[in-house]
Amino acid sequence: MTEFEQETPENFRCGFAAIIGRPNVGKSTLMNRILGQKISITSRRPQTTRHRIHGIKTTDECQVIYVDTPGLHKQGGKAMNRYLNQAASSALQDVDVVLFVVAGTKWTDEDELVLARVKNVTAPVILVVNQIDRLEKERLLPHLAQLSQRMNFHTIVPVSAQSGENVEALEAEVEKLMPYGPAHFPEDQITDRSMRFLAAEIVREKLTRQLGQELPYELTVEIESYEIKDDVVHIGALIWVERDGQKAIVIGKGGQGLKKIGQEARLDLEKVLEQKVFLQLWVKVKEGWSADERALRSLGYTDE
Repeated sequence: MTEFEQETPENFRCGFAAIIGRPNVGKSTLMNRILGQKISITSRRPQTTRHRIHGIKTTDECQVIYVDTPGLHKQGGKAMNRYLNQAASSALQDVDVVLFVVAGTKWTDEDELVLARVKNVTAPVILVVNQIDRLEKERLLPHLAQLSQRMNFHTIVPVSAQSGENVEALEAEVEKLMPYGPAHFPEDQITDRSMRFLAAEIVREKLTRQLGQELPYELTVEIESYEIKDDVVHIGALIWVERDGQKAIVIGKGGQGLKKIGQEARLDLEKVLEQKVFLQLWVKVKEGWSADERALRSLGYTDE
């Protein structure tokens, strides 16, 4: 038994909550809001989240391990599409509650796809209606009534992940569904991911936000070096793209694009690490990596 398990109160609760939904409904923003810290990267670009990420929220009475997932979407032909859907679907196994996130009053074919998946889980499903800050209040209640007809949800909770409205009420519902048991992680741990992983994700977030529609899935980030010298974190990050033309787009005219990405990523990393960061970026071409399952595995894309 670990030290933190020994200190767990008798009536303590601990369990897993999977956050699931189609792309761009605010799943990562919701988890970051709950944790009070950026763990999952965000952008307006679909499929920004590519991995299952555990965010750990510990209070005096409960520890909830939230599982952020890639957006479930209609299957594409690439290995990356298959990986994303597999990572999202596998998160539904062995969890204590599922948070099915939808956006405002919009309901799409991909929402229907997610609904079909969650109907097959044994855990209770909370429907989270996000972006209520963008809705006129008189439209909300009729919409919630319509949604309640789609499935026997445990409950429906309207929230704004962006502003934090009603998120505490959602957390209270989640905590009530956690089983009694000892904590799985120390109370000050906020994720099970390494700092190398978070560094790669932060760089990729800046790439996604700056490049927008120009590079969809065809880039990823690999951390080649991570070491601390004289209280400075030295990080070397390699940006993989699929074609020479994409490399030129990332670097930008006179190297200004890569410089801006590096500056923004360094500032975010210093906030997360609470240390000075020296960040170096390189861009290389690995043709067809996003369509090659072996290449995906070599770059850290597993469903673990």
